[in-house]
Amino acid sequence: MAGEVRYFEYGDEETSHLSARDPRMAEVIRAVGHVRREVHPDLFAALANCIVGQQISTKAQTTIWNRMVETFGEVTPETMAACSDEELQRVGISFRKVGYIKGAAERVLSGDVDLEGLRDLSDDEVRRALSSLPGVGVWTAEMLMTFSMQRPNILSWGDLAIQRGLRMVYHHRRITPALFAKYYRRYTPYATVASLYLWEVAGGAVPGLRDWAPKSGRR
Repeated sequence: MAGEVRYFEYGDEETSHLSARDPRMAEVIRAVGHVRREVHPDLFAALANCIVGQQISTKAQTTIWNRMVETFGEVTPETMAACSDEELQRVGISFRKVGYIKGAAERVLSGDVDLEGLRDLSDDEVRRALSSLPGVGVWTAEMLMTFSMQRPNILSWGDLAIQRGLRMVYHHRRITPALFAKYYRRYTPYATVASLYLWEVAGGAVPGLRDWAPKSGRR
């Protein structure tokens, strides 16, 4: 995952569509401008990095990842399968996560999961295939679909910042499954770009927008 930095690609087609469908999203797009979010096209390396980052700080994740790259060079199914559990643990990866990474590498090398072939599948098929890998749930699969595969129509129900962004933009106390489905339909086929803006809103990028959730229910 080293080398030239790449960002999620989108342009006027996506923002014009979202703005025409949703006046409040149009206001957010005008306020925020173009969003630059880094992407990592190497799907296995992105998967390993996601596993490393589970339940630890971003700083710790970056430190461990840099050690991995320094120790093993490229993080590929081949290099991960070839190293020992102890070697991975020495760079700071927990025993459980070592099992996830090596398990995923073995599934890829055996042909059980064809990462390149995923690009030809539907979103639901990709979500199921990635979620079948050790240590990968639906949310992790959707983050990989967004920030590695650059799938255009991903809005993650399991992402707390997405739900916070929806509450802030549309003044909801909570996001129900029905509301979530309504906004997903409205954003389709460019829900991923809407996600980029909802993350910006959740992070405080638009002054004046607040979280309408009851204080006791905020996460």
